[in-house]
Amino acid sequence: MNSKHISNFKFNGINVTLEYMSRGFVKEGDQEELPMIPPRADLPPGTVNFVTEFGYGQLLAERDEMIHERDNTLISDENENRIAVNLINAKLQLLLDRIASAKIVNLAKQPKNIVRFGAEVFFKVDSDPTIQHYQIVGVDEANVAKGKIAFISPIAKIFMDRKVGDRVTLKLGKAEKQFEIVSIKY
Repeated sequence: MNSKHISNFKFNGINVTLEYMSRGFVKEGDQEELPMIPPRADLPPGTVNFVTEFGYGQLLAERDEMIHERDNTLISDENENRIAVNLINAKLQLLLDRIASAKIVNLAKQPKNIVRFGAEVFFKVDSDPTIQHYQIVGVDEANVAKGKIAFISPIAKIFMDRKVGDRVTLKLGKAEKQFEIVSIKY
């Protein structure tokens, strides 16, 4: 006898169905290990989950893709299909929790002359005349290769509340790097 638990709810206007199988109704030899779910980007406990509008849109698109993937998972082996769907549901739950905790920051309302969340900071490092830049974004949107760093990263933290012309120091073990803010853009 199988016992399925189905939860239906609306999340941001989208109907979401989560399906769980009770482990109490599975034969002892048929019990599979719970899937290992990779964690989402680190957000320390008690930290507000700030996101840009773009980052929030990415989270919603990821949710839609996951729901589509789950609803279209058709593996002929029932056990394999259940495992695949349970894995997607577990990932989806982590994503839904992240979306529910998101606080969208309106970049148009940020002060233009001070580094805050969402700012694109242009800077020089030490005596190198090359201008580099990063945008300070939410943890799920961060991607150093795309010039986006999480607001909880050490570099973002030293830039916060600074102005053009300010010099800040980042300690890297025994070494130090000096950053000079050249411009700020939102």
